[in-house]
Amino acid sequence: MTPSLNALAAPLAASLRADADLLRLKVSGDGPIVVDAGIDCLGGIEAGRRIAEICLGGLGRVRVTAGGNDWPLQLTVTSSRPALACLASQYAGWSLAHGEGQQAWFSLGSGPVRALARKEELFAELGYADRHDASVLVLETDKPPPQAVVDKVLADAGLAPAGLTIVLTPTRSLAGTTQVVARVLEVALHKAHTLGFDPRAVVDGMGTAPLPTPGRDFLTAMARTNDAILYGGAVQLLVDCDDDAAETLCRRLPSSCSPDHGRSFGELFKAAGHDFYKLDPMLFAPARAVVGNLRSGRTFTAGAMDRERLLGFWLGQP
Repeated sequence: MTPSLNALAAPLAASLRADADLLRLKVSGDGPIVVDAGIDCLGGIEAGRRIAEICLGGLGRVRVTAGGNDWPLQLTVTSSRPALACLASQYAGWSLAHGEGQQAWFSLGSGPVRALARKEELFAELGYADRHDASVLVLETDKPPPQAVVDKVLADAGLAPAGLTIVLTPTRSLAGTTQVVARVLEVALHKAHTLGFDPRAVVDGMGTAPLPTPGRDFLTAMARTNDAILYGGAVQLLVDCDDDAAETLCRRLPSSCSPDHGRSFGELFKAAGHDFYKLDPMLFAPARAVVGNLRSGRTFTAGAMDRERLLGFWLGQP
C-alpha cells in the first residue's frame, strides 16, 4: 500500500501548532495557518527537529544524538521509505517567487504539499501522487510569502485556505539550522538521482551530521549548514540492485568527488557570485557513504568525514 505523505504529516503539524508556546513558536491566521519558527520568535532545536519530521512526510525520524567530544550535538535521520520521504516531500524542489528588484520574494518550498501540486518532473519518475485535504509547506525564509504566492500554492495543491499550514524557518534560526542539517539523508538521495541511480532502489537509509551554532546572518548560516553535511555528514544506504550499480553509486556519492571539495561552502558561494546554480552539483553530498546491497549481502564504502577542517570553518567564523 502506498502511504499518503500528507495524511501522515497532518498529526505532526497539528502537534507542532498545539505545542507552539512550549516550542517558542508563533502561530497566526486560520486559513492558511502560519507557523513562525524564527522570524519574530526564538524557536529552538526541538522545533527544528519536529519540522524536519514534517518535511519527511511522516516517513522519517530525526533524533538529536551525541556526536563525540569534538562536537557534541549531532542529528541522526532515518527512513524506511527514503525515496518518498526525502524526494517526494523533504527535498526543497518547488521554486516559488514573486515580484522584482528590492521587492522580490523567493524561496524553495519543501514538505508534503509538493506531492499534491506535483509541479516537478521528479514525481512522474517516482510514480507518486497524493490526495488529501490538509497539507504543510515549509519555507526556508526570513519573510512571509506574499499573498500571490499563497494563492498559487493553494490553487496548485487543490487546497482550501484552512487546509494549508505554512512553516517559516529562517536559516539563521535554531529551528532553521536544525531542519536544514536534517536533510543529510535527502542530499544523498538527491545526488543518487542526479547520478542516474533509481532512488526507488534505496530500501532503507540513515544519515548523521553535526549541528552547528546558527550563523548571525543568512550567508554564514547557510555556509555552516551546508558544510555540516559536506564535511561532517555520513549516510548508510541499503539498496536492492546489482553489485556494479551499488559500488558505482557508493564510489561517486561522497562530496569529495567534486573538485570544489575542501573549501567552505561560504567561500564557494561567494566565488559563484551568490548564484547557487553556478555551483558544482556533485559537491552537494555527505562526506562519507556506506552502501549495503541487500541482493548480494556486500557492503561498499567511500569518502571520509573531515571534522578537523569543519571545526576550522566553524570556530574561525565570527
